[in-house]
Formats: sequence, C-alpha cells, structure tokens
Amino acid sequence: MSSIPSHATPRFLAAADAAVVVEFGDAVDEALSARVLALEAAVRRRPPPGVVETVPTLRSLLVLYDALATGHDELVAALRALGSGPPEAPPREGAEWTIPVVYGGEAGLDLDGVAAAAGLSPAAAIAEHTRALHRVAMLGHLPGLPYLTGLPAGLHAGRHPEPRVRVAPGSVAVAGGLTCIYPVGAPGGWRIIGRTPVRLFDPSADPPAVLAPGDRVRFVAIDATEAAAVEGRPPDRIGG
Repeated sequence: MSSIPSHATPRFLAAADAAVVVEFGDAVDEALSARVLALEAAVRRRPPPGVVETVPTLRSLLVLYDALATGHDELVAALRALGSGPPEAPPREGAEWTIPVVYGGEAGLDLDGVAAAAGLSPAAAIAEHTRALHRVAMLGHLPGLPYLTGLPAGLHAGRHPEPRVRVAPGSVAVAGGLTCIYPVGAPGGWRIIGRTPVRLFDPSADPPAVLAPGDRVRFVAIDATEAAAVEGRPPDRIGG
C-alpha cells in the first residue's frame, strides 16, 4: 500500500454494513492526527443524519451509522462536505493534564536502553520526555489506553522482538514516535521508561478513561516517596 501524505484527499472506505472509515494517510504524526480530530469535531457540531458514533484513530476516523436512516453514499457525501475547505471553527482544545512518573529502575526497565540508543544519559532522556507537550491521538488496544504524539525524535524506539508477558498497570512506554500508558496489567512489547501512580482508568466511572483524544499531557518526574503520596488518585488537570 502506498503512503498517503497527510495533505492528500482522504479516502472513504466501507467498514462492514454500517460504518465508514475516513482515512487520511499512513503516517503517525501530530499533523495527521489533528486532521482526524478536526473532522470528528465537525461531525459532532453538525452530525449528518444517521450518525451513531465516531471513533478517532491515529490516522483515520471511524463513523458508525444507522443503516435505516442513511446509506454509505449519502454519508460519504456529507463527510466529504464537512471535511472540505477551512473548518468553521477550530476543534475544541482538549484538557491539559499533569501526569507524575517514576522514571527508570524497576519502574522503567527500558529507560537506560532508550537513552543509550539516543546517545543520552538517562537523566537527559527524562528531561527530553518531560519537556515535550504530548497529545492524546486515540484510545485503543486496551480499554482506556492512550496513544500520545509529541515524543521527541531522539527517543523514538522500536518494540521488543518478543513482548513481555505482563506489563504493570501505569507503565509509561514508548515505541515509534508515540508514548502510551498501560491502564491495566497486560502483555506488551513497548519500551517501558517509567510508571505513573495516578489512576487513569476506572471501568465503573463515566467516562471510564480520564484522558480523551485531543487532550494534552505533560509528564513530571517524581521519586518513590512522592509516588506513594498520590497512589491511586486521578491526575491533576492544568487550569482547573
């Protein structure tokens, strides 16, 4: 499949009997993610007839619809119109959160390797990760697992050839150009650089995930004593 640049005309693909995938490209980057979220915002402002739900991904938007209220061709025409030209208004800026992280050691088994591959000391790698503004592009793979763009280029890393059998909940990990935070214990092959003690996912809450696509995240380095003081609490929201 050839690469579709982020500025190209999106593709509209049928998904099962009652869904359309609007695909913006093959890249994983912040500019392409912004286009996905901008279209989702436009659909939410002026939902075409029959739209039931929208689900953003790293490079596409899934639009589920009621097949009794609209059809594939009608919905594609409506989505194409919403996505053409300049947006009527910029997408709502997501919430901004501060997420504390214990980096390295038992909490971040791969930090030293990620730092060495970047030609950095572990302390310098931590400084790079905490200096960046990260944005939630999507939730997926596990319930409430956020994929965040904004990882500094020097910290890009490949996955482990063989995934770990279990990654601890709260683990902060990197792979490719992304950071993720494991909401629950699960197998995983990303490079673990730290662990957050705050709770980002509660299946009994509404909504169950604290973070949402479009939100911004700033990571803050803490030690074990500071982590114990905030264990299980929600993260702090910047500005309210």
